[in-house]
Amino acid sequence: MPYLAGKEITQNGLGLSRLTQSGFCLPDEETFKVLKAAIAAGVNSWNGADFYGTPDNNSLHLMNRYFSAYPEDAEKVVLCIKSGIKDMRTFTMDCSPDALRASVDNALEVLDGKKKIDIFGCARTDPAVPVEESIKALAEMKTEGKIGGTQLSEVRVETIRRAAAVAKIDMVEAEISLWATDVFENGVAAICGELGIVLVAHTPLGAGMLTGQFKSLDDVPENDYHRHFPRWQPENFDKNLLLVEELKTFAKEKGRTASQLALNWIKIQSRKPGMPVLVPVAGSRSVERVYENAEEIDLTDDDITNLSSILDKHPVAGDRYPPVAKALAEY
Repeated sequence: MPYLAGKEITQNGLGLSRLTQSGFCLPDEETFKVLKAAIAAGVNSWNGADFYGTPDNNSLHLMNRYFSAYPEDAEKVVLCIKSGIKDMRTFTMDCSPDALRASVDNALEVLDGKKKIDIFGCARTDPAVPVEESIKALAEMKTEGKIGGTQLSEVRVETIRRAAAVAKIDMVEAEISLWATDVFENGVAAICGELGIVLVAHTPLGAGMLTGQFKSLDDVPENDYHRHFPRWQPENFDKNLLLVEELKTFAKEKGRTASQLALNWIKIQSRKPGMPVLVPVAGSRSVERVYENAEEIDLTDDDITNLSSILDKHPVAGDRYPPVAKALAEY
């Protein structure tokens, strides 16, 4: 078993984003069932943020409510929290030491002792603050016992090396999926392997696209912010749908779902020489989907070759982010 911040983890993680996103929230009774199922299925790396939702109802508030109801589950989960976004409308960052300390203190106040912060870090690097200053502040708070470890998100190799020269980096978060393979080409996965950093794959199902649930843009909820992303624009959507359709056909031949193939493709990358532990954090709003996503599939060499051929045949159309968000991603 791999470890994260001193805790044993599996290669199955849970993305908390939509559990507190406006328009997607479920009653706590239903959400708690999903969280309970995640623990039962061994999905024990939970990925949240203080901006997933509103200042009064985000990942931290949900964790307070859940672990108040089920305190016995608090030590079964590695809770990773991102922060540092000052204004979501403009993606303005503030990862200065004072701002990070205020964010951690606020997070601890919201959690109210119901759950420790196992991993904490910046949602992106702040262009106005050298990464060394941010990491030094986080390392100090780790020494003080306020957080258990540190993370980086959407960073290039140089930033990882600079940060790791200051303090231990426990986790790097990056978008990784069958239509976001950048980390395997730009050295990010390799440096994480070299330094023993867990690599967490956010958006591992392409924000739902790789599940095969969308047949057209009309199927995408109006309140889904991904509608504003380049890959979801009319000129790109239908092109990207070709990849998804072939993935669904291949999955059907295997007696699996497209989601299972996509998630296990990420996990199996860890077996390659020099690669780190990869943990996809898939979002789920149903108990059934939690168990489906956690199921392990032994992909053969032929399966991997087939998946690679699908990617080669249908290159992804469109950038990962719109311009305002792309400016804060380092690749």
